[in-house]
Amino acid sequence: MKISGEIRSKNLSADEIEKSLSPDNCGFIETSFEDGCIVAKVSGESLRSVIATVDDYLMNLSVAEKLVETICEENTLKNNSGE
Repeated sequence: MKISGEIRSKNLSADEIEKSLSPDNCGFIETSFEDGCIVAKVSGESLRSVIATVDDYLMNLSVAEKLVETICEENTLKNNSGE
């Protein structure tokens, strides 16, 4: 059985976030940047492996989004303080 799907995520920094996720492209998942979105194409032979792959991907996506958000906030604070 072949299982496949696609996850699309919009974010103002989607291109930068996708770059941080691309090292995980290893056969079960392939990420790309399309039309302002991060696109993750997932495929596998077993439901268990697809679920594990999606779970890992969503955790990595969450961490990358939080990191970009933190960096943007710090840059805003620096710019406002004159540093």
